[in-house]
Amino acid sequence: MTAARAGTLLLVLIGLVTLAAPWLSTSDVSTQHPDRALAPPSTSRLVLLERLPPTYRVLDERLRLTWFAGTLVRSADPAEPLQPLGADSLGRDQWTRLLHGARLSLGLTLAGLMGAVSLGAFFGLLAGSSRAWLDTALMRFADLFIAWPALYVVLVLRASLPLTLPFASLFALMAFVLAMSGWPMVARAVRSVTASERTRESILAAQSAGATPAWIMRRHLLPAAAPVVVTQALLLVPSFILAEATLSFVGLGFSEPTPSWGTMLTEAAQPFTLRHAPWLLAPAAAIALVTLSVNLIAARRRDVKW
Repeated sequence: MTAARAGTLLLVLIGLVTLAAPWLSTSDVSTQHPDRALAPPSTSRLVLLERLPPTYRVLDERLRLTWFAGTLVRSADPAEPLQPLGADSLGRDQWTRLLHGARLSLGLTLAGLMGAVSLGAFFGLLAGSSRAWLDTALMRFADLFIAWPALYVVLVLRASLPLTLPFASLFALMAFVLAMSGWPMVARAVRSVTASERTRESILAAQSAGATPAWIMRRHLLPAAAPVVVTQALLLVPSFILAEATLSFVGLGFSEPTPSWGTMLTEAAQPFTLRHAPWLLAPAAAIALVTLSVNLIAARRRDVKW
């Protein structure tokens, strides 16, 4: 199996697990067990009893049976709840919060990515097919963002906007911040492809036949730039995930009790917690897996022209 295929399979698996979070969860995302604060992962054994409807969940106080991933699961200790990745300082199930945090963190990354790709492709096509003065103005504007590390741009943009917002507004605002930090890289790549493609004989012939600039962009320039757009989008995914985690970590993103990978890592940063409860680093491992899978795919696209 090639590295790119392994990365694709890993990324698809992560996506499927994220989408199936409501069915793979072992408890409610906000359920607290004060007596199990910072408890280690619970040992459990699968009990194949009977197949039940997917929406049916059982928590029997006598047998401690929990419906998990289509199978009845029984904890090895009848007195402890099933927590495959342990618990945080409030006794909440890390596995459940990791799954629901993935939906938020990856969903925000996808929203920001769509904005960055859309803006970058538009300005890149416009710059590559326009006159020199407009091309120069757009690229110098993009350089203002590229000159600074992307994480600094995200922090400055987010800190300059309202800090306290409803969840929906905060999600949209953070997606906007990610899009604004990522579009210049896409625009640069698209502009390079567009500038070279516009001199091809097929495009010159289309112009001579009376084709409009919009038609040429849609039929010739955009398809030619598509592979570059996909590669740039893949390269932005790890940056956006880390940006969300950083914003939540420093208090500029999502906050408790909303589960995201960034808010979960806030607790793991404490020395005492990190030493005695290393399972709280599960979000960091999840970020590393997503980054690895995306980089494997992106490396293949850089090496081979698809």
